[in-house]
Amino acid sequence: MKKLQKPNPPTGFQRLLWRLPIGLFRAHLGFLLGKRIMLLTHIGRASGQPRQAALEVIEHRDDGSIIAASGFGAAADWYKNVRKTPEVTVQVGNRVRRARAITLSTEEGGDLMAHYAMKRPRSARQLSRLMGFEVDGSAEDFREVGRAIPFVRFVPVA
Repeated sequence: MKKLQKPNPPTGFQRLLWRLPIGLFRAHLGFLLGKRIMLLTHIGRASGQPRQAALEVIEHRDDGSIIAASGFGAAADWYKNVRKTPEVTVQVGNRVRRARAITLSTEEGGDLMAHYAMKRPRSARQLSRLMGFEVDGSAEDFREVGRAIPFVRFVPVA
């Protein structure tokens, strides 16, 4: 794995494209995005106001929990917000659930990324490039990427 650059959050037109899934969820069309995109509603750490982010789902667990990665690292606003206030709402398709955000260890992140890369090699390469990494395609290379980025598990709460 080779670190190319620090990823910058999208701005301008790119930001509009990144936020397009949020509009689909708000229009009750989240089902069009399938199970690979989730809408995260969280509380802003400074404003205390609800905020939303559309995230790619890395894995769905049998216990109903969902795992996502912070592609822009620990500096991503949604990531900082859920670290401060872990009580969130997640929506996949048309299903909305309350959840608690739990930050995973670097080892868990490495294993998740390696597993994800074996299931979806093209997506894993694109995600790695987006995050500023060049990978050779090996499981160990993807594992290193996974250790370098934060992963969060969203566990459903009653």
